[in-house]
Amino acid sequence: MKTQTNSIIKSGLLAGFIYALLMAGYDYSNEQDFRLLKFIINLVFFGLFMGILAFYSNKKKNK
Repeated sequence: MKTQTNSIIKSGLLAGFIYALLMAGYDYSNEQDFRLLKFIINLVFFGLFMGILAFYSNKKKNK
């Protein structure tokens, strides 16, 4: 893979992980149990969204 693709994937996963941690912390502060499935769904979908957003932003910048 190209380094640009690797950086987009890494930034998407990092953003998804941070978002999932924040949402798990919010659930914990509301005295809800930790749910692994919800954590993974938050990580994947938000990470995917941020990765797509970074891809299109980078593509538009390089035009």
